[in-house]
Amino acid sequence: MAILVTGGAGYIGSHTAKALAQAGLQPIVVDNLERGHREAVQWGPLIEADIGDRAAMERIFREHNIDAVLHFAAFAYVGESMHEPELYFRNNVVQSLSLLEAMHAAGVRTIVFSSTCATYGNPLRIPIDEDHPQNPVSPYGESKVMVERLLHWFGSIHGLRWAALRYFNAAGADPEGQLGEEHDPEPHLVPVAISAVMGRTKALEIYGTDYDTPDGTAVRDYLHVTDLGVAHVAALRYLQQGGPSTAFNLGTGRGQSVREVIAMVERVSGRKVPAREVGRRAGDPPALVADASKATRLLHWRAEHSTLEEIVRTAWSWKESRSAVGR
Repeated sequence: MAILVTGGAGYIGSHTAKALAQAGLQPIVVDNLERGHREAVQWGPLIEADIGDRAAMERIFREHNIDAVLHFAAFAYVGESMHEPELYFRNNVVQSLSLLEAMHAAGVRTIVFSSTCATYGNPLRIPIDEDHPQNPVSPYGESKVMVERLLHWFGSIHGLRWAALRYFNAAGADPEGQLGEEHDPEPHLVPVAISAVMGRTKALEIYGTDYDTPDGTAVRDYLHVTDLGVAHVAALRYLQQGGPSTAFNLGTGRGQSVREVIAMVERVSGRKVPAREVGRRAGDPPALVADASKATRLLHWRAEHSTLEEIVRTAWSWKESRSAVGR
């Protein structure tokens, strides 16, 4: 089966392409490489195209006999979205609509969408289940809610079968060292802390130390990117076997604070993380922790690689290997 992976040259998309290949499926990556990396596409062809190019996408669906879509192509920086909301609505929502139109024209009826816990906003309860109200506090989260609504209506009217995977904080790197996390700028805590330890960036900034959390810093549910890749394959199988369209949370059910992550980076590296405390960042809730029991029940999935130690060790190994070759 040929599976179109939009944004498959990015962090999560590339790890999922590997998971697809390991499951005996053929990933076909479409990426404009604006924020992706050519070298991350290792398990199938890379087609350089924009998902908003309707003619190009219809041609890709036709020529590659695509069976289903895994949709990762999006901008994903909360802070950036607070400064440039128009960028996020144009790229994440309008482009996704164009993709869905091309799917409909080509008769492709199955999609797994990369959504986010940012759709929930400031949580009313912890852990967060899928029935929690969606009230995003950033244009990034709002853009993902809007695409989920597109999926709903394309499903109701056009028969689209969809799964929206609302994952919490993706982290870590491929345990075999073939892939890792490379963003510019890098917004995520684990690689930023590692880069600070290695002296590749300035001191880590801790955004807020006055949250209502055990140590005052923000708490997140960190999920290994390999577990995320496996979950996308499981969601695809679920839809192909007749499961009804729905959303799933992906997480561990365990929250880790910023200070706990820093402590683990120091433990793994044997070095002190240079850090400084600054004010809260707009759009950041104090705590986000998943109730992923629905995914366990219906997808038969659970996080296997998502201890904080394994996340940090794999991320550290990846950064070390990149440093060794001068990248």
